[in-house]
Amino acid sequence: MIKRPLIKPSKLILLEILNTRMDMPHDYVYYYSKLKKGYEGELMFNALTEKLSCDCYILNGLRFEFNNTTFQIDSMIGKQETLYMNEVKNFEGDYFYKNGKFYSRNGAERKDPLVQLERSSSQLRQLLHHLGYNIKVEPYVVHVNPEFTLYQAPLDSPVVLPTQVKRYISNLNMNSSKLDRKHENLCDKLISLHVEEDPYAQLPPYTYAGMRKGFTCAICNSFEISVHGQHCVCGGCRHVETVESAVLRSVWELKMLFPKLKVTTNLVYDWCGGVGCRKRISRILGKYFKVVGERRWIYYV
Repeated sequence: MIKRPLIKPSKLILLEILNTRMDMPHDYVYYYSKLKKGYEGELMFNALTEKLSCDCYILNGLRFEFNNTTFQIDSMIGKQETLYMNEVKNFEGDYFYKNGKFYSRNGAERKDPLVQLERSSSQLRQLLHHLGYNIKVEPYVVHVNPEFTLYQAPLDSPVVLPTQVKRYISNLNMNSSKLDRKHENLCDKLISLHVEEDPYAQLPPYTYAGMRKGFTCAICNSFEISVHGQHCVCGGCRHVETVESAVLRSVWELKMLFPKLKVTTNLVYDWCGGVGCRKRISRILGKYFKVVGERRWIYYV
């Protein structure tokens, strides 16, 4: 039972749009790539957990504030007596442990997932105790990328390697479990305590004038879009999308990036690169949004 589905982070969505419409500084491109890779790993793990047939509950991407500390848990799988806490990693390449530290193959020390796991699992146990729940927490670092190799891992460490992930899920399925109202209450409580991250924090500076205008492809983000009647055709991947869909997606981008701007026909026409006609855009906006104002002062919410 999926109680909280995996949701694409708003910050990742914003960075995705910015990466398409402006030249982001190198450090922000790296940050975006890191967030994207992490989310792709969570998607891979989620594809497996959503197939669980045992009596369990699944909570994805919860972020808590407790004891003046913020911590996030990628995935929790709750069974009758145990809450399996999963820190999902999508690392690629060779890594190793030496003298209790975590390194990539080139010898560069990296942030140790086991240290991160210990801190967040400790916080979760304290939170559960504070809420009055006596349930066992089993934390794991789950490596989902098949191109990841780990050498000299500490003995009995809670690490699930790529070749062990399916077995890990299979074992969860085999363990008997029966949920009751107590588990339902715990799910609801944990979901209610989720704290959204400010998606506009740690973004590169940007302005409307600095954005590249025009329709983009919904599949490959290309600007090579040509309009043929009621459809937009991508010159890159040949994806076909209705003009209405492309306009609505463009409005969504505008509202994400510039939530304080009033959405008008002229603004959307400019954002779409002056493609199509203003009347068509006005009809689409009037169909899907509430009209505020009159004549030249009309905008849409």
